[in-house]
Amino acid sequence: MIKVAVAGAAGRMGQTVCEAVQEASDTELVAQADPRLVVSVSEALEADPEVLVDFTVPDTVLDNVREAVSAGVHVVIGTTGYDQSRLREFEGAEANVFAAPNFAIGAVLMMRFAVEAAKHMRAAEIIELHHDGKFDRPSGTAARTAELMRGATDRSLEVPIHSVRLPGLVAHQEVLLGDVAQTLSIRHDSLARESFMPGVLLAVRRVATLSTSPMIGLEHLLF
Repeated sequence: MIKVAVAGAAGRMGQTVCEAVQEASDTELVAQADPRLVVSVSEALEADPEVLVDFTVPDTVLDNVREAVSAGVHVVIGTTGYDQSRLREFEGAEANVFAAPNFAIGAVLMMRFAVEAAKHMRAAEIIELHHDGKFDRPSGTAARTAELMRGATDRSLEVPIHSVRLPGLVAHQEVLLGDVAQTLSIRHDSLARESFMPGVLLAVRRVATLSTSPMIGLEHLLF
């Protein structure tokens, strides 16, 4: 049984993560940290979790990771909007760190297909749509998709990103590619936050045995 603490537990994603951890047969929810619950990450770590799942905000996520790693607790990061290059400070730490811009399996496949398409199509743009409470713009998924697409080609490929924030949305992304007399659309839609839970649980189960740390991207656990 993997003991799990959740930071950001009172948020929409945090609540869904807590439910998923409680329902899984091989994980146990031992602590929930959130200012709205008047429970700090320090207090949550006193419950001796093996893994801390962080769905907080960009301003606090790195401090949370430092605290967890210092306590020997592995970390799974779902928070976006911070500079992921700063995760390098955790290289060589005794506890592992895993981060992903998107934990939906379909979103990872969308990104993989977009990378393949970018090798053969002349131009591409990304439209990402999220709920109006999302902090970062563009989304971490869109930024990561564009980065992977640019890196997949031996030519200069610009991938503009257009962001939409509206109530009623969850998480949606469409990659549009164009070439002579043709277009290609690759789209993924998360219709509820439960769509992210299989990926979160996969990361929770695998973070202790990562081949390298920090590791960024759910694709490393899938392919």
